[in-house]
Amino acid sequence: MDLTACTNTIVQLLCLYASDVIAAARAMRNRNSLIFTGEPTGEMDVRLFRQSTVRILSAGAGLFAFLCCAGRVSGQTAPGSYDHPWHAVAEEKIAADAKELHDLRFSVDTAKTYSLAELVDMAESHNPETRLAWERARAQAAVLGIARSELYPILTAAALSNTRRQEVYLQKRFYRQTIQDFEAALELNYTVFDFGRRSGRIDAAKAEVLADNFAFNDVHRQIIYQVEHAYYQLLNASGQEDAVRASLSNAQAVQQAAEERLNNGLATLPDVLEARSATAEAEYELQAVLGAEQVAQGDLATSLGTSPTIAILVQPLKDLPIPDAIADSVEAAIDRALTQRPDLMQQVAQIRSANARVKEARSAFYPVMNVNARPAGQSLYGMQQTFPWGHTAGLTGGLTLNLNWTVFDGGARRNSLAQAQANERAAQAQVKTTRDQIADQVWAAYSNLSTAFRQHKSAEALLEASSESYDAALESYNYGLRNFLDVTAAQRTLAQARSADVFARTQVLAAVVDLAFRTGDAVQPTATVP
Repeated sequence: MDLTACTNTIVQLLCLYASDVIAAARAMRNRNSLIFTGEPTGEMDVRLFRQSTVRILSAGAGLFAFLCCAGRVSGQTAPGSYDHPWHAVAEEKIAADAKELHDLRFSVDTAKTYSLAELVDMAESHNPETRLAWERARAQAAVLGIARSELYPILTAAALSNTRRQEVYLQKRFYRQTIQDFEAALELNYTVFDFGRRSGRIDAAKAEVLADNFAFNDVHRQIIYQVEHAYYQLLNASGQEDAVRASLSNAQAVQQAAEERLNNGLATLPDVLEARSATAEAEYELQAVLGAEQVAQGDLATSLGTSPTIAILVQPLKDLPIPDAIADSVEAAIDRALTQRPDLMQQVAQIRSANARVKEARSAFYPVMNVNARPAGQSLYGMQQTFPWGHTAGLTGGLTLNLNWTVFDGGARRNSLAQAQANERAAQAQVKTTRDQIADQVWAAYSNLSTAFRQHKSAEALLEASSESYDAALESYNYGLRNFLDVTAAQRTLAQARSADVFARTQVLAAVVDLAFRTGDAVQPTATVP
């Protein structure tokens, strides 16, 4: 039984109950006529009174039973047992509602190669987290509007109509009296002064709007970093794929050379088996890299706010310039972070809010004066049995000044003030803690970037030396001057060098964006995407 059916049934029972009450009242009035006037009522009136009484009791009992049953039917209950999952009709309804939710995911051109700047712009426009933070900021702005509305009077208008019918006892009998009242009224309420209570709430709401705006910026900062991190993870996976394919090609070349030398009687079967093992190992590593690349694709698509099954083409790693130096010092980076990180600015705004709450708590020690004005136009109609209708009309109302001052409250105001002051000191301490954390984060990011620069140079040198060593070892092996173990060792070293070079290049780019994330440069108007 749904809520509409329950409501309709209740209304019908109430109507039936009201009709029975009226019938019983008529029967009772007729019965009273027998007592006061001595006139006979007849068996019909007595029978009607009895029937009405029975129907009243029946309707009341039915209504009570229905409400009890309806409470059991419509109420939500906990799972019946702890040893198996819960399933009910409500589960199916929620699942149906979930299917009706609109999918806001956008389409991506799978044939286009996207730059990092384009991907960041797409994420800021379509990632649902940015909309969530935006709606929260708008809701807090509405809270500020509500707080400001307390500075203005409240004006309400009402139109009332009331009909009263009752039996009035005069002398030896009852007379029916009917009064009809029509009234149109205006009511004005205004707080004249409250010693800073409203202004404290307004200042707190202003600070919380600033805090939510900074939180909105911080969500953008995190979204940008998520996209950049996923982007470089994908570039690293793609670069590792190229490196592993090159290693697989080298392994296949070595295997072919070993098989040719075996056919010519210049190599042994263990050499060929070792070459085949190296080729199989390279193929295994390729499958692992391909799986990591698929995961990175899904992470990037999810950070954009679209389906992880969509493949996004990105610029290859070889087309991206790799920086080799840091533009500013670590001290400058820390100072910049302490003046522009949105999460720190959010906490500073919370200090303002706490200050305003202290002001509001102090105002509770002082009185509040309110004024109330209520002009009304009233029209009254009245009629008594055996008399004609009477009428009167006029302007009524009143003006009230109300001064409220709490003299004693058991320490509630004092404790509220102490709580507000403690929250203020806690907000200040939180800002100091966050400043220390930010300084440490920037220092770590700066150090990681410096390390990435040095590793990149070392990886380049390692790749060049490993390539030359592998070429020389393979050539010497073909001439019979080196054994097969030397070739496989050089091959593994070259594969490791290729992987290290790809990782070092992406690590430099990732460290650059990590430093921008830690300093807050990513959400500044002059920010540039590397």
